[in-house]
Amino acid sequence: MNIIGRLTRDAEVRTTSQEKQVMNFSVATNDSYRNKQGERREQTTYFDCSYWISPNVVRILTKGTLVELTGRVSTRPWKANNGELRASLNFHTSTIKLHGGGKKTENAQTITNDQKTKTPNQDTGDDLPF
Repeated sequence: MNIIGRLTRDAEVRTTSQEKQVMNFSVATNDSYRNKQGERREQTTYFDCSYWISPNVVRILTKGTLVELTGRVSTRPWKANNGELRASLNFHTSTIKLHGGGKKTENAQTITNDQKTKTPNQDTGDDLPF
């Protein structure tokens, strides 16, 4: 299964009791549809994601980054503070494709663009030939 969405928080690496590292992050996907009355409705679905293959990509998986994930979905039941039973969607990720948009990506682009627009040591004197 494939999903495309944005990270809702920065990815984190945790170590299990068996000394294996897992990267955890959360992704929100958006869908829109028209109801019977013809009104457009937006629906957001949140996935708790895990990635066991390599924790090294944690640096680039930042809040807001657009990603395309391949993997499988499972559900996890849990009990809310008020005692109500709930369930969450877990996405066991096998492949991650980055489509950009995270904080670190934007910061790197801003720095690069600033460097392109600056010209070193421009003289502002009046002795210009034109």
